[in-house]
Amino acid sequence: MSPVLPRPVLFVLTSHDRKGATGQPTGYYLGEVTHPLAELDAAGIAVEFASIQGGEPPVDGLDLDDPVNAGYWNDPAFRHAVATTRRLDQVDASRYAAVFFAGGHGAMWDFPNSAAVARVAREVYQAGGAVAAVCHGPAALVNVVLDDGHALVAGKRVAAFTDSEERAVGLERVVPFLLASTLTERGALHQPAPDWTAQVVVDGRLITGQNPQSASGVGAALRDRVLADA
Repeated sequence: MSPVLPRPVLFVLTSHDRKGATGQPTGYYLGEVTHPLAELDAAGIAVEFASIQGGEPPVDGLDLDDPVNAGYWNDPAFRHAVATTRRLDQVDASRYAAVFFAGGHGAMWDFPNSAAVARVAREVYQAGGAVAAVCHGPAALVNVVLDDGHALVAGKRVAAFTDSEERAVGLERVVPFLLASTLTERGALHQPAPDWTAQVVVDGRLITGQNPQSASGVGAALRDRVLADA
């Protein structure tokens, strides 16, 4: 008897391409897509892509000395997938076993106030699916409110790009808010690790990671959750 394949996982990417008023380019951070994707691909879990505006979102962190990045970036199937993302507001959340919000500084601008982000995260979570995010991806979670009126992150252990890391990259006055502090204000129990060290926190069906170094670990935890639920 063939094993039952899990439903696909939805990867959501930012469509925002500038760091505030600096004019510096940004977007989704490539390694925060490719490293989790590699974990799911190796397990045979299908992934589909969406972004806030659809089409081809801007990419940041294009480090092709990273062999995982290079492998995907040179793969025509991957490039086509990320060039033709669906608009998130057109996505049927019930199709997915889980949703993953990739990081990149762009996420700080268009994830938090997106009605589509809030809807998809809420619907996936309330249907028993996993919600995952890494680095600045947890910006998607700051305004998600469940049907019971509670913030999704309230009382939950989370990891996210720390205020210390934001200061280290000199963008603490550029981003619209400090992510870790804001999650804490929403009732999250932020679990920081030292700057630039891997930190993955799993609290039930909420899976979060602190920084790019945590991307593979978030992917592995998400893989394990999806396979356990299949």
